[in-house]
Amino acid sequence: MRIFILLSRIPYPLEKGDKLRAFYQIKNLSEHNEIILCALNSIPGPDKQKAFIALQPYCRSINFIDLFPMGKLINLTKAALKGLPFQVGYFYQKKAAKKIHELIEIYNPDLIYAQLIRVAPYVMNFPGKKVLDYQDAFSHGIKKRISGSVFPMRKLLKIEYKRTLRYEKEIFQYFDLKTIISEQDRKLIQHPRKGEINIIKNGVDLKYFIPENVEKKFDLVFTGNMAYPPNIDAALFLVKEIMPLVWKQKPDTKLLLAGAYPVKKIKNLAGKRIIVSGWMNDIRDGYLSSRIFIAPMRIGTGLQNKLLEAMALKIPAITTPLANAALGATNGEEILIGSSAVEISEKILFLLNNKDKQKGLAEKGYKFVKANYHWEGTTSKLNQLMGKLLKK
Repeated sequence: MRIFILLSRIPYPLEKGDKLRAFYQIKNLSEHNEIILCALNSIPGPDKQKAFIALQPYCRSINFIDLFPMGKLINLTKAALKGLPFQVGYFYQKKAAKKIHELIEIYNPDLIYAQLIRVAPYVMNFPGKKVLDYQDAFSHGIKKRISGSVFPMRKLLKIEYKRTLRYEKEIFQYFDLKTIISEQDRKLIQHPRKGEINIIKNGVDLKYFIPENVEKKFDLVFTGNMAYPPNIDAALFLVKEIMPLVWKQKPDTKLLLAGAYPVKKIKNLAGKRIIVSGWMNDIRDGYLSSRIFIAPMRIGTGLQNKLLEAMALKIPAITTPLANAALGATNGEEILIGSSAVEISEKILFLLNNKDKQKGLAEKGYKFVKANYHWEGTTSKLNQLMGKLLKK
């Protein structure tokens, strides 16, 4: 098959979940298909050359389309007037649409694969077979952020939630095949035929995330894009509410917050017992230098890649019911789960006081991820679905 893949971001470096999913799907789909990649670029200064080099082995053609600041402002205004989600307006520009349509006409792909609802307007009315990867139920993620926000952001989030909820339903009809990351997210799509959406899970690169014996500098680690609201919320919850309970019993416990683009409120958390690393050239160093991985997610949707990576490295993991709903690990066997600051602090102290339990949880977590989450398997399912679509 010749597949035209349209993304809202250049899928490199792999510091965001959508980039990670796109990169590994491209890599694995390229083994049996010809890939034409088209990625929008809405931020200044990315190293396009490094991205091109990383993606070149897997693509016949690589096309990066810059979105211009003035165009984004104009289209945000248009989205507001038309009742479209702001994120759809933000990522849509007429010049980009013209270029995308030209590329599709040049390469004449067998099908178009669009990742995320924000790029749907570029291809939804284009003839031919089309696939939409919802990835997450974006509307639900926005809804979760409303209660923790203040005016005027709360007002804007309420508007965006209603528009996104409606848009997720409306665009369903324009695509021949739909995919999403988990059953949890599929249930949140407000369409009567949402059962037709296929679940394509994320995976983990088991050839890259290989367990190693490394000296432990930290007791706990939390990783992620530290400009992403769900990660910001989790980090603040961890430091402000969970860690004080841990420090009451173990005052020397050290925490690493590792991840790209830490916002000011995350940087301000740094201290003698808390290290805020910022971007790490190799995120494995962050995981492996710590005894326990903690992901106290309270908002957001989808599958947390950070959990897969930590468990693949045999780092015992603690998380919340929200994050484990998509993962599906067994509490007390492959992972530990807590809902409140008190419960999570108790899980942390339990593991810190029981090295044998740390090891046992890590081993079972590793086996669980190895058996259920590998890119070859998840992308093979996507490839089969695409093949069946073309035969219809």
